[in-house]
Amino acid sequence: MKQLTGIALLLMMALSSFAQKASHVVLITIDGFRPEFYTDPSWGMVNLRMMKDSGAYADGVNSVFPTVTYPNHTSLITGVTPAKHGIYYNAPFEPNGATGVWYFYYDSIKVPTLFDAVHKAGKKSANVIWPVSVGAPIDYNVPDIWTVGSKDRRAVMGTVTNPLSLWKEVQTHATGELGEKDFAMEDGELIMDENVARMSAYLITAYKPAFTTLHLACTDHYEHEQGRDGLLVRKAVAGADRALGTIIEALKRAGIYENTAVIVTGDHGFVNISRSFCPNVLLTQNGLLNNIKTGDWKAQFHSSGGSAFLHLKDAKDTKTAQKVQALLKALPAAQQQLFRIIDRQQLNTVGADPHAAFAITATDGATIGGAVTGELVRAAKGGTHGYFPDFREIQTGFVAYGAGIQTGAHVKEMSVTDVAPLVARLLGLSLENTDGKAPESVLAK
Repeated sequence: MKQLTGIALLLMMALSSFAQKASHVVLITIDGFRPEFYTDPSWGMVNLRMMKDSGAYADGVNSVFPTVTYPNHTSLITGVTPAKHGIYYNAPFEPNGATGVWYFYYDSIKVPTLFDAVHKAGKKSANVIWPVSVGAPIDYNVPDIWTVGSKDRRAVMGTVTNPLSLWKEVQTHATGELGEKDFAMEDGELIMDENVARMSAYLITAYKPAFTTLHLACTDHYEHEQGRDGLLVRKAVAGADRALGTIIEALKRAGIYENTAVIVTGDHGFVNISRSFCPNVLLTQNGLLNNIKTGDWKAQFHSSGGSAFLHLKDAKDTKTAQKVQALLKALPAAQQQLFRIIDRQQLNTVGADPHAAFAITATDGATIGGAVTGELVRAAKGGTHGYFPDFREIQTGFVAYGAGIQTGAHVKEMSVTDVAPLVARLLGLSLENTDGKAPESVLAK
């Protein structure tokens, strides 16, 4: 009898882990989101600070490597690192030269996502410009994509939304007919975040999806231009906060506010830069990178903001990899101070691209450039990300509140891979084999 009681208790505990704590979850990312946006009142995020004070927050969230948008957004919805989910960078490494194509298509993801779990559970989902979402199993989907070489996203949207009529529908009911600059980040304007929020609000009120994702990109754009601080950065942060208010208002209008958990997080922090180190120039100077387009190369770095990953033409060519490391270590001390080497073992540990021989990450206010000719070190300005995720400035943030969230919860440190398990717990979904784990203190008792 005692044995049966013990088994029953274990079964109850297992079932309770999948017990639904919220009827709806809205997952919002602010690209380039930093913890000080909600810990420092001078940033003006009054809606987010209300959420923080009424819910849970983290001092810092560690990103996956590289700390760029697409790999981290994919980790947010899978709970695993790039080595497992397959989105290694924003744009895939192309041996014969970059074409400008990013990881737009959902079938590039190698593991199940929250969208899959929601669909499998028979629930509805919605999305506005979440990365790597073209063709995803999302019921109401405005994916993140653009025509290569154009800043006008409208040209392709009518062919990729799900349903196809959705692009016209959101303009009719949410934004009005969009002009060229209304869905782009140009001339210091913030209207893109505003329109993303309006579309998302419409989908929430019209369809009441169980899971909604939206990606606010303006803050990142202006941090690249101005660094960690600046008028446009502060305007973008305030604009993102207004977008949060739009979502909160939509939840109330839809009558689902009390049953919804809202999570606001990001993909990376930001670093001010003054110099750019271009390691492919070093390879060109030493006969290892003669002509990418014709295939006349032995090694090349795939740059990703504050880092770069060495790819070999022959993956077994260890001699060339060793030669590249020797060339880097033979540089003058002043140049060596601009980067450090991340070896293959470290890449394995953090779950980065399994195809790279090794990587380098910039230090001391530097970034890694992709140029193959010209100066090895050159001037740079503004800000960037992509660095190895082991320092405070590159951390992103996390705030959650609403149904299923413990008021007053505080997490010192967590990972982007912890978010998907948290969402799964809130919605009572099964998402297996994740690297991350839902922070128990965040969940309401």
